[in-house]
Amino acid sequence: MSAPAPAPKRPRRLWLRALGGLLVLGAVVTGSVVWAVIHALGPPAEAAAPVRFDVLPGATLRSVAEELEARRVIRSALALRGIARWQGTAGRLHAGEYELSATWSAARVLEQMVEGRVITYPVTLPEGISASEIAARIEQAGLAPAAELLAVMRDPAAAAAFGVEGTTLEGYLFPETYHLPHGLTARQIAKVLVEQFLRTWREIEPKARARGMSMREVVTLASIVEKETGVGGERPLVASVFLNRLARGMRLESDPTTIYGIPNFDGNLKRVHLEDETNAWNTYRIAGLPPTPIASPGAASLRAVVDPAETDYLFFVSRNDGSHVFASNFAEHVNNVNRFQRSRSRP
Repeated sequence: MSAPAPAPKRPRRLWLRALGGLLVLGAVVTGSVVWAVIHALGPPAEAAAPVRFDVLPGATLRSVAEELEARRVIRSALALRGIARWQGTAGRLHAGEYELSATWSAARVLEQMVEGRVITYPVTLPEGISASEIAARIEQAGLAPAAELLAVMRDPAAAAAFGVEGTTLEGYLFPETYHLPHGLTARQIAKVLVEQFLRTWREIEPKARARGMSMREVVTLASIVEKETGVGGERPLVASVFLNRLARGMRLESDPTTIYGIPNFDGNLKRVHLEDETNAWNTYRIAGLPPTPIASPGAASLRAVVDPAETDYLFFVSRNDGSHVFASNFAEHVNNVNRFQRSRSRP
């Protein structure tokens, strides 16, 4: 009996060919999908001008992505949303104004907004300016209306909430160059300035407590030192004069305090001003410190008050070059006034 003929192999070959075809097709499809994703996440342009873009408070990822796509900053809103969900950053966009570029990948655009790399604007607040002057400078920088800022600065509740002593923020708005973004409220801006003051205060607080001085007393006296000093190195000397006068019960007799209490001061300090007892800041008539600081002192003036020069000086007068000459008694002071001030009016 002869052996049976072997089974034909053709069906197996067809199956292998079909499988191979499917694998090739899958690779093509997968490759196409990968390429499409890479393309969607890539930059829309090789060269493009920067784009200013606002992420509004409470804006959703969907609305931000769709606007970015509409403005051709990204290729695909869907791709941006997809990468945000994959990274777990979909709900972490920071509100603010951004400078973005169509030459960036979607991942880089998203990173800017997630990390809050907003555009900031510089505003310089020099030592010795008042709250009203600070509000005006911030308004000029386009960051907040001066009226709204002053409302916060003069609000006793704001002073208490920010952790400073007194009924206003006068004196606590620390002089510095700040880089602030658009979109902050007046209260948020004021808090930034006060927090900068508190950093300096924490450094000098032990010395203030050792001298038996409160935060408000230090800041008020430092604001007077700031306004009276034209030469930085004289701050500890000027501070010593005022501290010595306070210790002896003498009036401070400071022009800047009196001027602070004169509404719409025209630059001409007159005898009638010095004799005005209704001006609570007139230290020619009212003993002790004025009721509030008169300006924002810098760190050097704050330190001068808690660590003054050890002197017996009670008076000082300008040399007319920004510096002062100091005296320990009235007779010596009169001689200095005659030498440096009254001689100026002689022909």
